[in-house]
Amino acid sequence: MAEKTDWEALAANLLKAELKRKGVTYAQLVERLAEIGVAEKEVNVRNKLSRGKFTAAFFLQCLSAISCATLRLEDV
Repeated sequence: MAEKTDWEALAANLLKAELKRKGVTYAQLVERLAEIGVAEKEVNVRNKLSRGKFTAAFFLQCLSAISCATLRLEDV
């Protein structure tokens, strides 16, 4: 299995941090994604975040689904 790059790890960590800040579980994220028309399974979301392999579109869909209007990058 390929190693995560620093950028993939950063993207996954940013998304996980926003989920934590919002108090949203993976199951809740799947429900919220469904509400905006994005069909995902919890296991797939968990795997994407674990691997750090997902598209920019998925990243933005997740942020939109959890109502994240701003993303702090200055600490990275």
